[in-house]
Amino acid sequence: MIRKEEFTFDSRDGQSKIHAIRWVPEGKAIGILQIAHGMAEYIDRYDEVACFFAEKGFVVTGEDHLGHGKSVPEGGTYGYFCKQDPATVAVRDIHRLKKITQEKYPGLPYIILGHSMGSFMLRNYLFRYGSGIQGAVLCGTGYVPQPLILSGLMIAKVQGILLGDKHVSKLLDKIAFGAYGKRIKNPKTGYDWLAANEETVDKYMKDPMCGFTFPVNGFKTLFTLIARTNQTENLQKMPKELPVLFLSGEEDPVGDYGKGVKKAYSDFEKADMKRIGMKLYAGSRHEIFNEKNREEVCKELYSWILKRVEEYQN
Repeated sequence: MIRKEEFTFDSRDGQSKIHAIRWVPEGKAIGILQIAHGMAEYIDRYDEVACFFAEKGFVVTGEDHLGHGKSVPEGGTYGYFCKQDPATVAVRDIHRLKKITQEKYPGLPYIILGHSMGSFMLRNYLFRYGSGIQGAVLCGTGYVPQPLILSGLMIAKVQGILLGDKHVSKLLDKIAFGAYGKRIKNPKTGYDWLAANEETVDKYMKDPMCGFTFPVNGFKTLFTLIARTNQTENLQKMPKELPVLFLSGEEDPVGDYGKGVKKAYSDFEKADMKRIGMKLYAGSRHEIFNEKNREEVCKELYSWILKRVEEYQN
């Protein structure tokens, strides 16, 4: 019987409470898997994945990032992180949860998985704290050219000055995601790019904690996270021997249909990362854990993570 625990901890912004969940397996745990969720969603959407790994003996944990899920205070703005350096604070919150989890379950191999925006947070994490984990899984990630990101930051800055950081920016949303459905024939919704599995899209659209448009502050945070992953000096700070796995759908526009994933992988190669792997799933879109082949994805990921556990034990 898996035990599911909800708890809160203090954010590194110095004022917010972060909501988190822990899935605890029966018997002795063999490792820890922490999940960093994506933009405009929340950690409990990963319940099925978490239960799969908890049944295999892993403690699974994750938090609702600032501005997401149950970490949004009453009357708060969805997608608003915090005032001071939110891109750094979001990464430090992931690290704080890691430290809390390690204190409770010491001596276990630690893997972190980041999906979409969470993958860019994790890529930032790797050059700040990467030496403290045994593996990283970058899911639904991609590459955005630096000039494009810097122009997005400039628009966000101007909008912030004119309209305020809590202004919900439909302009930036259209610039960032407007073309994501272009390769889908006869799309039924604006979110079809998330998954070929219609049930996933339907549930996402009905969920009040999903699909909200980011305010200016949220876009500044996202663009800053991505900009930092493009900087060579940051890439060079990643631990060279850390095993890193890239996972994406071949039909995922966030990864530019595989091209952006391959570019990110190539950047890791150039940074002399020695233990990187990549798997692109044919027919899958952005949320590979919510596609019809999710069992296959989980099994293959489990096989990779188990190797990290065995390495740690030896």
